[in-house]
Amino acid sequence: MNGITLEEARKIIEGAEQEAKQIGVSMVIAIVDEGGNFVAKHRMDDAWIASVDIAENKAWTSVALKMPTSQLAEATVPNAELYGLNTTNNGRIVVFGGGIPLERDGKVIGAIGVSGSTVPHDVQVAEAGVRAFEQIN
Repeated sequence: MNGITLEEARKIIEGAEQEAKQIGVSMVIAIVDEGGNFVAKHRMDDAWIASVDIAENKAWTSVALKMPTSQLAEATVPNAELYGLNTTNNGRIVVFGGGIPLERDGKVIGAIGVSGSTVPHDVQVAEAGVRAFEQIN
């Protein structure tokens, strides 16, 4: 199996949600496939509505650029090399942490995007989802 299955996405979301509950924050967790198409999206009770699009766009950005969104923060500030990157791709590029690629056999096959709290919390919850994914494989 090359791509992310719905069953895998559910396990990834479950791992991420457990971490979000531990830190006491309601999050939106999105999983996309290698083409950036959403596989599953989960909004915890009382999570911000704005986080629905942000989480999916973080996952999309990670798969589209094959890197964690946190790596874009420094390069996209005013006067930096990639300033304005977030205005491309119809505004889908997210340039702060919370999106992380999912890799199998050295190839990006999808990504997780998390939104709903501070950037460090979003990254922490996304990393928990990645760990859940790694336990599947």
